[in-house]
Amino acid sequence: MSQALKSVPRSSLLLSTLFNLLWVGLLLSGLAIWKKIAFGLPMSFVWQVLGVFGLMVGLLLLYLRYHAPIRHFSPANRVTLARAALVALLMGFIGHPQQTFQAGWVLIGLATTTLLLDGLDGWLARFTRTVSDFGARFDMETDALLIAVLAILLWQMQKAGWWVLGSGALRYLFVGAACVWPWLRRPLPYSRRRQTVCVLQTVLLIVGLSPVVSADWATGLAGLGLASLIASFTVDTLWLARHAQLPTAGGPIP
Repeated sequence: MSQALKSVPRSSLLLSTLFNLLWVGLLLSGLAIWKKIAFGLPMSFVWQVLGVFGLMVGLLLLYLRYHAPIRHFSPANRVTLARAALVALLMGFIGHPQQTFQAGWVLIGLATTTLLLDGLDGWLARFTRTVSDFGARFDMETDALLIAVLAILLWQMQKAGWWVLGSGALRYLFVGAACVWPWLRRPLPYSRRRQTVCVLQTVLLIVGLSPVVSADWATGLAGLGLASLIASFTVDTLWLARHAQLPTAGGPIP
């Protein structure tokens, strides 16, 4: 690991990050209170949203050293932070099945906005030349959490069986397996297939949540998405297994 990654984040980066966390947190608080009032949700909804966002903030600050050598919280990461806040808002509906049905189109709007912004943060990083390990990991974990939340909501609405939770669990099972078998931590080569499957999985779950889509159709769509995700993980795992004996720098979990 380079000295830049070992060093404590510069004060300018930390201040920039805290400023962005503050205004996004305030906006999220306002949105959560608005949704609480609009759908008759209990106050626990607001605390759930802010609690999830607080955990995200803690993890973000913990890994901020990987933002180096960029000295300010980049525009691309601001977009990803906004996406993470929307995911936290979606997570607030977990445990509130009745309001989840009532807010069907709102959930579709939030999830679709989060997905569309996924194409913006990567472009911004390249355009502003602020690509970083931190940004790539932040974006990837936000994508994974979005899929997990959508899968839980689909199951909560009884539009798919418990197996749909596998769509969100696969990523975290892979991370857990990498703690046991270090060769799974090897960085994977760029893959358009991997990106396409991630987007496809997200789109299918969003469509399944739609109030106009029946449970049968939602089950079929979710099953297709899960099958494509399993196939993609299998391809990557086989690639990593074939290269397991090669020397590795111990890169981040893919």
